[in-house]
Amino acid sequence: MSWPNVQDAIDSVVQPAGYRCELLRRSEIAPLIAALATWFPGIAVGTASCYLRETFYSDKVLFEDATDRDIIVLVAKTGNDLVGMVSYERDRDCAVLYGRVVAVSQQHRRSGLGETLALLQEAVARAIGMGMTYVLATLSSPYIQLMAEKHGWHLFGIVPGFDRELLTSGEVKRVYEAVYCKVLVPDEELLRPRAENLTAKTRALFDLLFPGKVVE
Repeated sequence: MSWPNVQDAIDSVVQPAGYRCELLRRSEIAPLIAALATWFPGIAVGTASCYLRETFYSDKVLFEDATDRDIIVLVAKTGNDLVGMVSYERDRDCAVLYGRVVAVSQQHRRSGLGETLALLQEAVARAIGMGMTYVLATLSSPYIQLMAEKHGWHLFGIVPGFDRELLTSGEVKRVYEAVYCKVLVPDEELLRPRAENLTAKTRALFDLLFPGKVVE
C-alpha cells in the first residue's frame, strides 16, 4: 500500500521563499543522520534515536523504490543543502498518522520553515485519507505546543514518562509530553460515550476536554 498524493500534499503547503520540501532519497540518509546529530542533539536517546541508524531507514522508511512502508521522511532544502526534516508514521488499521519527529537547523529556525514542517502533517494526513493525526510535544520546549495550538489542534492529555530526553548536562531524564490531535472526519462519525459507561474521574476529564459530548 503506497502513500498516495504525498507530493500534492507537500505542494499544497506554502513554503518559505528559497526552500523546498521533498521525499528523502537513499543517497541522503548518511548526510541527514550527520545533520540530525547537530540540529537535535537530544535525539541521541529516546524514541527518535532510531533516526540516527542507517538500518532504520533501509528497513522501515518509504523511498521511491520501497513504497509499501508506513514511515515517511520529508526533508527541507535550500539549494542542495539539507536544513530540516519531518517524519510521520501511519497506522493503516485505524487510519491515524503520528508525527514522530521534526528538526530544523538552528540557522534556519527564524525562516518560517519550522511552521511549514508542522503544517505538512495535517496536509499529508488528509491526502492519504487518515481519520485523525496526532503529535507528542515535549514540555521542555514550547515550540510544538505553540504551533499545534496556533493551527487548531486539540490538547487532549499529558503523558508522563513516555519518552526520554538528553539534557545539556548530559543527564537523561524521562519527560512529560503534551498530546495534540486533529480529527479529520466529521463529528457525526465519532461514537459519543454514554454517561453510564464512564467512571466519575473519566467523566470529569472528558467533560473538561470535550464539553457537551457525553450522551446522558
